Amino acid sequence: MNLVCEEPGRGAAVLIRAIAPEIGLAAMRARRGVLDDRLLAAGPGRLCAALGVDAALDGASAVGPGSRVAVHARTAPVEVAAGPRIGISKAVERPWRFCLAGSPYLSRPLPRA
Repeated sequence: MNLVCEEPGRGAAVLIRAIAPEIGLAAMRARRGVLDDRLLAAGPGRLCAALGVDAALDGASAVGPGSRVAVHARTAPVEVAAGPRIGISKAVERPWRFCLAGSPYLSRPLPRA
């Protein structure tokens, strides 16, 4: 799932590959047909299936009226880890993949430093 952060065509988007499912677990489990919360939304295909994201949402706003995005604000600092993106051949040395350090919800763990 991509969230575009600027006008289309400017190349400013965030690719969301996984989430830690905390809200709407029953709906996600029903959509995916799995009970293991770690596998509900670990990877882009699983994420979209769990959240009910399909082509009908292409171009839809992630904020404002009718949005299906819920923001869960953290109350304490978190440790963010960075590593190489998955499945790219250009700029592989750039740490463009960010996640919660030690997260069990990733489809592939970050390489060890």
